[in-house]
This record gives sequence, C-alpha cells and structure tokens, in this order.
Amino acid sequence: MTDVSSQPVLRLAHITKRFGSLVANDDISLSLGRGEVLALLGENGAGKSTLVSILFGHYVADEGEIEVFGEPLPPGQPKAALAAGIGMVHQHFTLADNLSVLDNLMMGTEPLFQPFSRQRAARDKVRETAQRFGLMVDTEARVADLSVGERQRVEILKALVRGARILILDEPTAVLTPQESESLFATLRELVAQGLSIIFISHKLDEVLRVSHQIAVLRAGKLVATRPAEGTSKAELAELMVGRSVAMPQRESRPAGAVVLSVQGLRVDAASGGKPLLDGVGLTIRAGEILGIAGVSGNGQVPLAHVLSGLQPADAGVIEVAGARMKDAPRQWVDAGVARIPEDRHALGVVGDLPVWENAVTEHIRSSSLSRWGWIKRGAAKKQAQSLVKRFDVRLSGIDAAARSLSGGNMQKLIVGRALSVRQTPGREDDQTPPVLIVAAQPTWGLDIGAVAYVHRCLLEACEQGSAVLLISEDLDELFALSDRIAVMHHGHLGEARATADWTLADIGLAMAGSRHQENAHAA
Repeated sequence: MTDVSSQPVLRLAHITKRFGSLVANDDISLSLGRGEVLALLGENGAGKSTLVSILFGHYVADEGEIEVFGEPLPPGQPKAALAAGIGMVHQHFTLADNLSVLDNLMMGTEPLFQPFSRQRAARDKVRETAQRFGLMVDTEARVADLSVGERQRVEILKALVRGARILILDEPTAVLTPQESESLFATLRELVAQGLSIIFISHKLDEVLRVSHQIAVLRAGKLVATRPAEGTSKAELAELMVGRSVAMPQRESRPAGAVVLSVQGLRVDAASGGKPLLDGVGLTIRAGEILGIAGVSGNGQVPLAHVLSGLQPADAGVIEVAGARMKDAPRQWVDAGVARIPEDRHALGVVGDLPVWENAVTEHIRSSSLSRWGWIKRGAAKKQAQSLVKRFDVRLSGIDAAARSLSGGNMQKLIVGRALSVRQTPGREDDQTPPVLIVAAQPTWGLDIGAVAYVHRCLLEACEQGSAVLLISEDLDELFALSDRIAVMHHGHLGEARATADWTLADIGLAMAGSRHQENAHAA
C-alpha cells in the first residue's frame, strides 16, 4: 500500500456505549487518514459492530464525539453520515435481484420512473464513476444474473456514486472465490491511490496484513492495541484478539475406515420449478475421514446439509449410513448416529427461548436415561447438560438461562458439544459411542480465532475416535486445514472429491466459479 496522509479524515474520540450494565464500547479513540486502510479486528462481542453502528448513525454514543473531515458528525443520523461521505458495504448484499444494476444504483437517490434525459444523466454519472475507479459493470444487466464478485462491485460502486470518501467494508471476502478476492484487492488499491479511506473488517488475518496500513484490535469493548500492519504477525494479532496465545490444531494423516456415508443420484427440486437445487449428487465418506465441500454460497450447500441431516426430503437418490438405507424421518437419522452442526445456529441450532439444559439434550431426549413415558427426567437431563457445559467450556450464567442469552461463540460451543457427545445405541442404553457421522455446515461462521481453534480441535478429535465428518464451509483456509479430501459444489452439482494435497488455491477457485468443473463423481 502507498504512503498515507497524516491529516485524519475521520476521528473518533472517547466513544463509550452502554446497553444496561454491558459496556459495548469503552472510551475508544481512533483516527483514519486520507488514503489509509484501517483494519478493525476483534472477537464476537468485542464491540466492532456497535462502533460502526455509532459511526453510521444507527446508535448514539453515550459519551464521545466523531469528526469527519474536521467537522462534527451529528449523532444518530444515518443521512448525516451519508452526506458526510461515509459509505458501507455490508457482508450480506442489499441489492434488488429483479432490478437492473442502474436501477439499484439509482434507488434511494433518484426516482426509478423519470424522464429519459434524467435517466441518461444518471447512467453517465455511473459510467464516469466506474471508469474513474476501475469498477466497470454492465448497467443494464439484471442483478440476479451477476456473479457474487460482480454484485459486490455494484455495492462498492453504489457507495461511490453517492459520494463516499470513507468506505466501510464488512467481511468483504466472505463469499468470494480466491480470484474474486484478488480482484477486490486490486480495486481497494485503486481506491486508496485516489485518496479514499477504508475501514476493513475481517477475521482473515492474512488478508488484514496484506491490505491494511494500520490495525486496531478491540477486546471486551476496549481498544487494546493499534499496530502498523508492516512488521506485525498473525500470531501477535490472534493473541491480542483473545488475550492469550492461540495454537491452531493440525490435521494428521490417518487411515480411513469403512464407508460410513454413501450418496448416489441425490436430487432436490426447487419449490418454484426450474433447475434442481441438487442434481445427481454422489459422494462417499469413510470412518475417521473429513470430506470438505467448497463452493460459493447459494450453490446447493444448504439443501445438501439439510438432506444429510434428515431435515429435508430428497426428490430422488439413495442415501445409506453405515449400510442402512435412510428415509425422511429425522428420528431415523438421530438413531443412526448422525449429528449435525447447522449453518444457522439461531434458527436451526437452538430454541432460543428454552433453557440451555434443555437445548443440550434435546436431540436425545427420548433415550430411557433422559425420559420415561414421555416425561423428561429433569435431574438426569440437567446433570448431562452440566457435564456438557463443563467439558466444552460453554460460558454462561447457568444452565437455566435461555439459550438466546449466549454469545455467538458460546452458543456454537453448546451446539458442537451436543453434536460430539457420546450417544446411546437404541435398545442398548448402556452402549455409548461417538457419532457415526457429523454434518458440519459453516461450523466456525462468525467465530473469533480462539473459538475457531476450539471447534477445529473438536472435529479432529471426533475423527480420531472414528467419526466421519462432512465439512461444508465457505472458508478455504478451514477446508485446507481440516479436510482429507475436498469436492466443489457449483449450481447444485458436486465435482470429483480429490485429496486436499492435489488442490491448489487457483484450481479450487476456478472450480467454484464453474470453470473446468467436473461432473459428479464417486470417490473411493
């Protein structure tokens, strides 16, 4: 990155925000220079989202002040933030798929139905801005027909067309292929070269060190460090984020056992017709093996995880778990030893209004040790839940607390603990064994590096005990670190599963984009 101006374009002074007894931001002071990239790091709950929400006018700080280009920023007024030149690109895009690129760029600034001359002027303004910053897009294209990388380009262009001089990017590479990420980095270099300033929020430390000039680390609502990117290591950043050194577990080579999961010709039709969500998917996983599934979000990963967890019926295909043909009854999947770590921990992982103890045992509540004649043995259930909470270090006020009160990391620990706990073999309650198959969909989504290391360690330990793992993840670093084999999903098709060592980052990125994608193949 180029040298930056010493004159700050943004200054936050002594920002404090409280929610009841919780201090979300505690006396935080930061500055951002012209042409500077400031990375914002921190665990879940560290205060990043609150700080950005105050900057953008969604929250009002209890104490402190903000200046933009030397002028005070009125608190709690998003329009004032936009007028001051602050733009934000959210992790989940805010575009209307059924409208054109031009309509999306005009939305909120110009009436969509207007004289042709004014529409032409708007189109000219968009083209001028796109040419200036190297963000060329087809303004007449329908957003639904764009790739994920192109949609992100439209989001950035939307902020620039509205006059943004300070751009906030929230997890900008979370849904991009490696090639699309490289294109984004080139765009950021061009933006910075032309004097824009950027706040870059990401959990990918390699990217943070690559694109940033300065790195600010929040922990428990406090600013614990500001470091220049040059000369700072990933290990140092990880330790600053969590307050302790973090050792990432390493996958070790191990012989695979018998086939645990066999899938042939799996098809799931779309409710609205059209192309199937899953089309001819086939795969096998053996005991002690982790099969990683890569792919850009929305290419069939969600229905695959749902079908292989017993949550969604398939329209065609044969699925066998440990030699037993599976049907649609969720109970059969639980009894067969299939454990699940769902992508959406809030909607599918826990029942937020139920207490922690009940969520901890809910998938095995029908076992004779936990219930009798339809009545829950509360003492036994709470004892088992307490053991799980202690073993998996779930930090909470007590097991009677509502599950929704848990932080994201602790909620995921509860779900992982429930999935990885020993199960009772139906009809033989004294026979306790690890899960036969673990379907883990985005198991570390939104978690800080300490929690990520913990979940990775749990999955690897489960494999050592003989469990098979289907790991569905959009984090390529995670897939390369944990998987024995990796296959790529694209438009509902699953490509050939290859040994992790046989993939390069470039190859997997091309497969994710649909290039050289091999049709569904069965791995040995």
